[in-house]
Amino acid sequence: MLKLVVFYEKPFCAANAKQKAILRASGCTLIERNLLEHGLEHDTLRSFMGDKPVIEWFNPAAPAIKNGQILPDSLDELEAIELLMNDPILIRRPLMIIGTEKLCGFDDKKVSEVLDRYVEPMPKINCMEKGCLEKH
Repeated sequence: MLKLVVFYEKPFCAANAKQKAILRASGCTLIERNLLEHGLEHDTLRSFMGDKPVIEWFNPAAPAIKNGQILPDSLDELEAIELLMNDPILIRRPLMIIGTEKLCGFDDKKVSEVLDRYVEPMPKINCMEKGCLEKH
């Protein structure tokens, strides 16, 4: 069974490295993306946040959050998305796509639950015949 995860990360982030190791150890194949250069549109980025409160969209370890320059609990959704688009270091990581679901942050119980729903079987391949890379 194929466990495919699109994983938007901050390169060289120790926490993201541990999260990727956990996913790989559980049999996941990762497609890694640089969150700081994500190229996501506003609506697409918003779709990762689901029904989480705005404060949970933000990385609490980001310097602007830690020093009080940005107060996520005082922002509405539009203000929050604008800040996240303009300064991706503020985004709570990782962003993940598993199946048709999008996740913000690494909640091991939620990730496990989603993986259980979206594990896809590997395509059957017969390499003894012509066109061995075709799905049968």
